[in-house]
Amino acid sequence: MSDPGPIYRPTEEGIEESVLRWLSGIPTLPNALQWTPWNPDSGEGGAQLDEKQDREKSEVVYWEILREQLIQINEEVTEENVGKLLSVLRRQMSHDGLMAGNKAVHRLLLEGQDFEASHNNGTTKRVYARLIDFTDPSNNRFDAVSQMRVVRGHSVRPDITLLVNGLPVVQMELKSQAQDNDYADAISDLQTYEGQVPRFFYPSLLNVAADTREFRYGGVGASEKFYFPWSKAPEQFQVEGNPMKQATYALLNPATLLDILQGYVFYERKEGGDAKIVPRHMQYYATREILGRIQEGAGDPENAKKRGLIWHTQGSGKSYTMLFAAKLLLERQPIDHPQVFILVDTDKLARQMADNLAAIGFERYEVCRKIAHLQEVIEKGKSQLVLTTMHAFEDVDPGVQSNPNVVVMADEAHRFMEKELGSRLRAALPDAWNFGFTGTPVHEGHSETARNTFREYCPDGEDPLHHYSIREGQKDGVIVPVHFKLRHEAEWSVDEAAMDEAFEEEFAGRPKDEKLRIIRESLTQSELGELEPRIDTYAELVAEHYRKKVEPNGWKGMVVAPSRKSAAMYGERLQELRGDPDDVRVLYTSDDEDPDLITQFSTDADERSTITRDFDDEKQPKLLVVYGMLLTGFDAPNLKTMYLDRRLTDHTLLQAIARTNRPAEGKTNGEIVDFQGTFANLDDALHYDSDVVEHAAQSEEKLFEKFEQQLDAVFSLFEGIEKTNTQEAMQEALARVSKHPERREFKQGYKRLQDLYESVSPDKRLMEPEVQDPYGWLSGIWVAFNRTEGREEDPEENVREKTLGIVEEHVDVGKVKEDFPIYKIGEEHLGAIESQEPAAKASSIAATTKAHLRPKIGENPRYERLSERVEEVLSQWQSGHIGDPEAVDMLKELEREAMEVDEEAEEKGFSGAEYAAYAYLHDECDLQEDEAQRVAEALCEALDEEVDTSYPGWWTNTDALRTIKVKIYQTLGAADTPDDLDLRTAGSELRDYLIASYVDDPHR
Repeated sequence: MSDPGPIYRPTEEGIEESVLRWLSGIPTLPNALQWTPWNPDSGEGGAQLDEKQDREKSEVVYWEILREQLIQINEEVTEENVGKLLSVLRRQMSHDGLMAGNKAVHRLLLEGQDFEASHNNGTTKRVYARLIDFTDPSNNRFDAVSQMRVVRGHSVRPDITLLVNGLPVVQMELKSQAQDNDYADAISDLQTYEGQVPRFFYPSLLNVAADTREFRYGGVGASEKFYFPWSKAPEQFQVEGNPMKQATYALLNPATLLDILQGYVFYERKEGGDAKIVPRHMQYYATREILGRIQEGAGDPENAKKRGLIWHTQGSGKSYTMLFAAKLLLERQPIDHPQVFILVDTDKLARQMADNLAAIGFERYEVCRKIAHLQEVIEKGKSQLVLTTMHAFEDVDPGVQSNPNVVVMADEAHRFMEKELGSRLRAALPDAWNFGFTGTPVHEGHSETARNTFREYCPDGEDPLHHYSIREGQKDGVIVPVHFKLRHEAEWSVDEAAMDEAFEEEFAGRPKDEKLRIIRESLTQSELGELEPRIDTYAELVAEHYRKKVEPNGWKGMVVAPSRKSAAMYGERLQELRGDPDDVRVLYTSDDEDPDLITQFSTDADERSTITRDFDDEKQPKLLVVYGMLLTGFDAPNLKTMYLDRRLTDHTLLQAIARTNRPAEGKTNGEIVDFQGTFANLDDALHYDSDVVEHAAQSEEKLFEKFEQQLDAVFSLFEGIEKTNTQEAMQEALARVSKHPERREFKQGYKRLQDLYESVSPDKRLMEPEVQDPYGWLSGIWVAFNRTEGREEDPEENVREKTLGIVEEHVDVGKVKEDFPIYKIGEEHLGAIESQEPAAKASSIAATTKAHLRPKIGENPRYERLSERVEEVLSQWQSGHIGDPEAVDMLKELEREAMEVDEEAEEKGFSGAEYAAYAYLHDECDLQEDEAQRVAEALCEALDEEVDTSYPGWWTNTDALRTIKVKIYQTLGAADTPDDLDLRTAGSELRDYLIASYVDDPHR
């Protein structure tokens, strides 16, 4: 499918128009569904729909639409009884807290609501009503509304709201990179809306944040790191060259949204509050493949393919893919009453998964840790989820399967070829469907004895049922790239006294260097790793590398030792070098027969669990030393660096690499410091295709190359400008990045450059003048930029730890603050910037005026109109439709208008609410000045007397809202208003401004 063209306007309004156009024209299969757009040529689509459906802006649901749809999709809901149902629903949608409300209303959307319906003969009957028809989606109504405004204490207005039967299920915030905004700004806005008017998000499935290049979505309440792209699409939704349009088609088509809403949502109980889990695209499509294979096989048992491989890279969330699949198998039953098994490969992972099942409130599951218990559960065949380990099948009797519809999902599926576990499983469950999940499939050959994950799970030599590669994970931001550094040739010495007599007799005539070489080549990995001089040398390297490179930015490290003895030796030496034993913990299993060296670090399972939990937090330890632990199933985003002193290959090496690839804010990459030489030839260590080998890990040299390329790219933005720290040079540089595309390229480019610098440092090449000087100069421009554009009092506090040293060395921050003071709007500000370049001047006026207006938007129509005019001028300027001098003149005029608005309020002695009422009555209702002032003051006086605004949330109180509305109608009705004034619309809009003003009024 070809894309008819790019977004035709680079403004936020243009993006909004494009998205609404896409939503109303999604290419579909027969009988599929479309959104009806509400986006008038002028004004807000929400206002247009409000007028048509009689919605007040304090309401988050279009109750009239829902009323019609309840009658449409429920036979027993009628015109006579729907009013009672709506009353019940209004009560059911009242909750405290964003996540509590979202969770409760989500259940309401899935399960419907029952109520007592009265009949004409005087009897009542309990009636069940669905809010959404999941069985026949075409029975529902789908509206895509631009600028739906909700006022409940605060005024919020997402760019697009998607409504199903009048219920807002998706909120979209759209930004234009041509206006110096991106999806991160959109996420920030959505989070602000969630905090200000949480009730608006109670019915929401998810939020979407997008700009002209990127599309991200996340569950309600998600932090930025849990907003992901939807980068895959079925064939009918694919759009070449326009990923934003493709994601709109693939995720936001009504059928997919309803499918996700009904079956792919979990709420996880966590410390600090619940979290909403919605699927990533690879989880969603893999689950659909599993269910599709089972459904297809159930319809054609003779030709059923009862196996399938899900090959998803480490870190992509395979556990939740299995849980989504298990949930839907039990709920939708593509086969009758299935018994679903999830198998993990260790007791620790079983405990983690069991905790996860409890945390998400999974219904109908049983955990089997004992073989006898597992056999009993298989024999009973109850339809439920059964969680167990692969090893539990070792002694389960063959042929005990009693339920004909068993589905097995095996995590780390490559492990089932060890110790004949696969044979034991097939013997116990001979008629089961088997799906393997792995990020590291094994392919050791084609013989019957060779381990081969593909042969086990891919019938007839087919491709994996679903594949999500390392490259895709890195592109989506699900994982970060990993870079390695070779240190296997570090100099260390062996005491000749350690050479035994037999060795001396054999090699007596050899030089000392050759004797040392022979020892190194002859000893086993474990023996070599336990040599004390070698441990001393490498422990010092670890301590120095961690202290200089990893610790400054708060990351943590892990040492992987070749034996328990060497792990204990590393632990002793590193605790000594760190000076704090709690900084370093050692993890392995031990028993009473072990020597003291090993037993000193003995821990039980609970202690190890506490240590790893603290490690994943901001607590001690900072370094873990492990042998035989934590190389699978251990996810700690703050683990940046692995010190690898154990030779690993193939899937075990891939799993070790993946411990460092979990994303975290400011973490551009994971890191492996290789003491064994494993990465000297990755082709020998990893027997996978070139795509896996290339993206699994790259040399540290590649990271430095990326830094150099990024430094050149950002530095080139200032070509022709003198690279000094004089005020004149800095003003010229700031003028250069005051408008697009240079502004966007500098903001995003420097952030990326700083992250790369933090990852590469320390490196002696960074100390060379050709790096130090340009990076230091750019850092000075960054500090000044954030001082003037971001209006940060202390912009140097927001640079990262290692870059701060560069700033302190190269930038006179005090002089920057002196040269670039932060002003409030006023003639002093306009006079102070008069000597600046026109572009820098325009940027400064816009930033100052926007900062002044931003907190007042929604509280007063004049501030709102001024803000919109500032954005309009910025859009015209940034897109090149007006020049720098013209932009300066227009923005100056707007700043002065903002000053005049403030002065008028002060001159008349208005409170914020009085001024909001006055402005609305004068500007929108055409009342004369004196009459508008009299009515505004009388109205606010009446409200002060009759509305209790002393408690949080008063603006949601039904009685308070009714009182405000009545007082407004009474006051307007008695005032000298124009004959054609629409009292209902005026009353509703004025009430919204008054409530918002009362909430934030400093006079109150």
